[in-house]
Amino acid sequence: MNTQFLWSASATTLFGPAGRFDAWSLAWKPAQAPADAHEVSPLEALGAIAVNGGMRRVPVGIIGPKLATDDELAIAERLGGELARLGLQLLCGGKNGVMEAACKGCFEAGGMPIGLLPDEEWTAANDYVTIPIPTGIGPARNAIIARGCQILIAIGGGHGTLSEMALGLHFNRPVLALGNAPAVEGATLCASADEALERMAAHILRSPSADLS
Repeated sequence: MNTQFLWSASATTLFGPAGRFDAWSLAWKPAQAPADAHEVSPLEALGAIAVNGGMRRVPVGIIGPKLATDDELAIAERLGGELARLGLQLLCGGKNGVMEAACKGCFEAGGMPIGLLPDEEWTAANDYVTIPIPTGIGPARNAIIARGCQILIAIGGGHGTLSEMALGLHFNRPVLALGNAPAVEGATLCASADEALERMAAHILRSPSADLS
């Protein structure tokens, strides 16, 4: 992925071919980059914005099975932590397995994981969900997760994850796949968590080089 961004320490602002990035509206506005601006990758750009604050907490979904491998749990925990450090909002199913690992990473990094539960009571959430939302609609809550997120990251998974991936694609959401995630046409298979993070950042910043297909 080619670098498309310039960060200015003096202006504490991200610049690109389309101008200045407005971190609240997540839109580019006409502007000229100052002389001190230097090239950064999409992930570095997102990190710099997070440090300086002011960015809207874009919801990112981490989806996956209750029964996951140790590697998948480790990836989920790391990604959950990275979302918190980048000032993004973790949105997940709020249960166990990949969901709990992602919530743990996010919570321990200072984030506030949101769990959209299939259950009727908030107490069904895992211990790391800060904002539990009991929907009472069972697996149908997968559609809300898929629709509500800016991007979905699937880590492993079975039929439930498959449905969320398909719904995400149906709603024109980029879907990134890691581990043993189901093979779904239109989803982007990532070789590592680092690749998934870079692609996620490029999408959120709407980089012209963000090829997620």
